[in-house]
Amino acid sequence: MSYTQQFVPPPETADRAARTQQLLDELRAAPDDETARRLRDAVVELNLCVARSLAHRYRDRGLDVEDLEQVAYLALVKAAHRFDPEAGHDFLSYAVPTIRGELRRHFRDVGWVVRPPRRIQELQGRIAEVQVDLTCRLGRSPRAGELADELNERRSDVEEALGAEGCFVPASLDRTVGEHGTTSVGDLLCCQDDEQGRAEARIVLAPLVQRLNERDRRILRLRYFEDRTQREIGEDIGVTQMQVSRLLSRILDDLREALDGPVAPEGDVPSGRTLAATGPA
Repeated sequence: MSYTQQFVPPPETADRAARTQQLLDELRAAPDDETARRLRDAVVELNLCVARSLAHRYRDRGLDVEDLEQVAYLALVKAAHRFDPEAGHDFLSYAVPTIRGELRRHFRDVGWVVRPPRRIQELQGRIAEVQVDLTCRLGRSPRAGELADELNERRSDVEEALGAEGCFVPASLDRTVGEHGTTSVGDLLCCQDDEQGRAEARIVLAPLVQRLNERDRRILRLRYFEDRTQREIGEDIGVTQMQVSRLLSRILDDLREALDGPVAPEGDVPSGRTLAATGPA
């Protein structure tokens, strides 16, 4: 099916427009408020399909299509109540911009994961309106420069708006890369930085280590910062290698216990074995 055939207005469109105009003519001559309300309701019911069609143009952008339909229906009701039958113009020429405006406002208020500048948000809505028409005319997806010419906007602004499309809904980390690939986006993300883990450990352990006695702190420094062997540490502090092994085990057990227990105020010693134990184990 060609684009021209696909977008030919259905036969009922003209009938709906004629029936809408007939209802508006009756509304203009309505004898009372109840009759006017009934006629407005009929106008809304007759044109619900128009509101639904406009809502579906914004589908697949991260918001539930049923929610978009409700926004469009409410905008149609507002348009029906605000429309002046005496104005002399077509009802849909007033209702369609009203519905589009409400849909854009809904996206601006609730649809962004990362909120770009308002001008970019509004430009995205205008791009969406002309993309279908340009695709029909060109027989392919329009380029950024062609969209810019159609909208009389700078190409850089159009490219920025197109680049912000993912702000409505973030790409899944499970999405595969390439047409036939098996690697996901998440697999390509860098692994956790070891330096970050070390920095977090220093932040957590620093106050606990400060509450150790001087000899225990020296043992930790010699073992884990200067990479000394247990024999070298024993020679430094005047104990045997076996005693150094027991001291290290006891110090690490005390630190683990302090990490698992409640946070003690500065200067206090956590319950259980003291972190300031003196003398060899």
